[in-house]
Amino acid sequence: MAAGGDHGSPDSYRSPLASRYASPEMCFVFSDRYKFRTWRQLWLWLAESEQTLGLPITDEQIQEMKSNLDNIDFKMAAEEEKRLRHDVMAHVHTFGLARVISRLADFAKERASLPTLGFTHFQPAQLTTVGKRCCLWIQDLCMDLQNLKRVRDDLRFRGVKGTTGTQASFLQLFEGDDHKVEQLDKMVTDKAGFKRAFIITGQTYTRKVDIEVLSVLASLGASVHKICTDIRLLANLKEMEEPFEKQQIGSSAMPYKRNPMRSERCCSLARHLMTLVMDPLQTASVQWFERTLDDSANRRICLAEAFLTADTILNTLQNISEGLVVYPKVIERRIRQELPFMATENIIMAMVKAGGSRQDCHEKIRVLSQQAASVVKQEGGDNDLIERIQADAYFSPIHSQLDRLLDPSSFTGRASQQVQRFLEEEVYPLLKPYESVMKVKAELCL
Repeated sequence: MAAGGDHGSPDSYRSPLASRYASPEMCFVFSDRYKFRTWRQLWLWLAESEQTLGLPITDEQIQEMKSNLDNIDFKMAAEEEKRLRHDVMAHVHTFGLARVISRLADFAKERASLPTLGFTHFQPAQLTTVGKRCCLWIQDLCMDLQNLKRVRDDLRFRGVKGTTGTQASFLQLFEGDDHKVEQLDKMVTDKAGFKRAFIITGQTYTRKVDIEVLSVLASLGASVHKICTDIRLLANLKEMEEPFEKQQIGSSAMPYKRNPMRSERCCSLARHLMTLVMDPLQTASVQWFERTLDDSANRRICLAEAFLTADTILNTLQNISEGLVVYPKVIERRIRQELPFMATENIIMAMVKAGGSRQDCHEKIRVLSQQAASVVKQEGGDNDLIERIQADAYFSPIHSQLDRLLDPSSFTGRASQQVQRFLEEEVYPLLKPYESVMKVKAELCL
C-alpha cells in the first residue's frame, strides 16, 4: 500500500492541531502552498542575483518565474517532492504571545491592590495581591517573548553554499571570481530578509538552530503550564475562574461543575510542546559529517507540531486571559481564616507598645492560637482566634486597634507598588512594538 492518503477523508487520520486547534494563519505557514511558493521565491531571488552579477539569464526568464510564483501544480509538486526529498522551515510568530501579556497586564493593573492569601508548598503563607501573583505569570511570558525575539533576530540564512557548503559550483559558474560568489551569497541573503548568512555550512545549516528555536517554544510551554495549573488550582479554591460560556456544559455527570477545560487543554498541549525539543537535540547529535538524511522525516513532524502547538496554547491562553473572573468575597473569607494566625506578631508588638510583657503576651497568644487551631482542624469550624482575643481581658489595651491590626492591605508589603513599577518599566515597553495588533480577540473551538 502506498504511503499517505486522502487526509480530507473521514477514513483518514487528521492532526487535531491542524483540523481543530491551531489558527488558519499558522496552518498556512506549514501548508504545501506556502512551502512551494517559498521554494519558487528562493529560486527567483537566486536567478535575479545571478543575472545582476552577469550570468546569461534574460529578463523574459525572470518575468516567467515571477508570473508562476503562485501557479502551482500540486500533483506535479507532490511528485517532485518525492523525488527531491526536501522541506523548509517556517517563521516565528510572536503576536499571540504579546496579546496574552497585554491582557494579563490589564488584569494585574486592575487588581494590583486586591489582597489574597499567598501559598508556598500550597500551604497558606503571607498575603500577596491578585495582581502581584499575575505578574509572576507575566514575567515568565515576558522572558519567553524576549527569547523568541532573540532567536528570531539571530536566525541566519544558510545562504548560497552548494552541495557540501563549499560554494564550488558557484565558483565555477563565475569562472573562479571569488568576489562575485560572495556578492551572490549576500544579495540572496538580503532578498530573503536575513541580516546575515552562515559563513560555514555543510549541506544544511547546523541543526543546533532547530534546538534553539524549539527550546524557546518548550520554555513557553513550561510557562503556560505553570500559569494554567495555577488557574486550575484557584478554580478549585473558587477564587478565580476562566471564562465560561452561557451554553457551555461543565460536566456531563455533574451539571453544577464548571471544569477549567481551557486551562486543562493548555496544560495538555503544553506537555506535548515541552517534549518536542528532544527531537532536534537528538537530530543534531547524529548529523554525520556534512549531513545525513535521518533528520528530514523527523524535522517535518517536530517543527510543524511545535509551532502549531505553541500557536494553539497561546490562542487558548489569550481567550482565558480575556475573561478571567475573580471572586473577592471568597478570597476575603479565606484570608479571614488564616490572617489571625499571621497577625499574632503584630498583636504582640502592639501589646508591648501598650506596656505589656512580650513573654507573657506570647504565651497567651500561643494558648489561644492552639485553641483556635483545634476548632478549625478538629471541629471543622471557623478560625475564632480574634474572638478569643476580644473576649480576653488581658488584651483589652489593644481591643480598639484590632481592626487596624487585621487590615489585609497592611500585610501585602509593597506588592501593589511592585506591580505598577513592573508594568511601567518592563511590560509596557516590551509590548510597544505590537500595539497595532493588540485588538484582535481570541476565538476557540470548544
